[in-house]
Amino acid sequence: MDLSALEAAAREVMEPSAYDYYAGGAETETTLRENVTAWERWRLRPHVLRNVADVTTATSLLGSPVTTPVGVAPAAYQQLAHPEGEAATARGCAAAGALMTVSTLATVSLEDVAAAAPDAPRWFQLYVFTDRGYAGELVERAVTAGYRAIILTVDTPMLGRRWRDERNGFALRDGMRMANVPLDASTGGDIGRGSGLAALFAEHDRGLTFDDVGWLRARAGAVPIVLKGVLRGDDARRGVDAGAAGIWVSNHGGRQLDRAVPTATALGEVADAVGDDAEIVVDGGVRRGVDVLTALALGARGVFVARPALWGLATGGAAGVREVLTGLTDDLAHAAALAGVPDVREVPRDLVTPA
Repeated sequence: MDLSALEAAAREVMEPSAYDYYAGGAETETTLRENVTAWERWRLRPHVLRNVADVTTATSLLGSPVTTPVGVAPAAYQQLAHPEGEAATARGCAAAGALMTVSTLATVSLEDVAAAAPDAPRWFQLYVFTDRGYAGELVERAVTAGYRAIILTVDTPMLGRRWRDERNGFALRDGMRMANVPLDASTGGDIGRGSGLAALFAEHDRGLTFDDVGWLRARAGAVPIVLKGVLRGDDARRGVDAGAAGIWVSNHGGRQLDRAVPTATALGEVADAVGDDAEIVVDGGVRRGVDVLTALALGARGVFVARPALWGLATGGAAGVREVLTGLTDDLAHAAALAGVPDVREVPRDLVTPA
């Protein structure tokens, strides 16, 4: 699948400010660009004569069986791409046998997303606001609705400076709202005037520490906690010791701290620090099956994409999301066969080497 062509097609059908919101990164967008190119800094050392007549792409993520290790990362405001928003994405993921992560800032409520694909595995991404009671309520709603993990975003004590959005005066369209946040915080508005989205992010709890993982575990009960936005081995180790069942290597798609290391650079260090004590997933710049294979070799269990799924959503709704995920999965199977890897659950670390 040519994801560059798909992005160009999505740009044609989207409002310019909505496209820039999805496509853009923080400040000079250095991390945004390097997320993609960093995967190219790894080279593969393929095995031969390994019987790859049937390559298995099925795996499990925190105990949930999936057809593919490629899942959809959380992305806000998906009705900017398609009228059905996150509900269409959920159906597309279910059709591909892939796991979806739903954002706190979804434009469809977490319950309605669950109802759109009731039997499919899904995770809920959580922002913690200064009103801890509301954050706890969100967790309880997600658990009740059948979400199988709570993904705590830890790299957003405040919003990164996204110059494209500032230039565009980005705002949600009339009639569109953040379906999971209180009405008085979901009015959209002009970032430049400090209302709407900026006001919401001003309510993020900047006092979060590793000690709060225990508080979140207590609210989630048996549902596991994953820390999203980790780029260092020492932070990953502290997160696992604090009770996290998973670590999500991410720099928020290059949308938070500009010049943060790309995830392809950070992944191996995090995996080494965690070992077998937690599952590792990763996102950031993944555009080809060979990127997915590289990530699996470096220690990831799952590999997530956001922008490619959004381009599929914008151009084809649920079917477009499914095509992106099945395309990446087919590309992964092809790369795995050429590399002598018959099962994506067993990709050896020595398959990759720095360029």
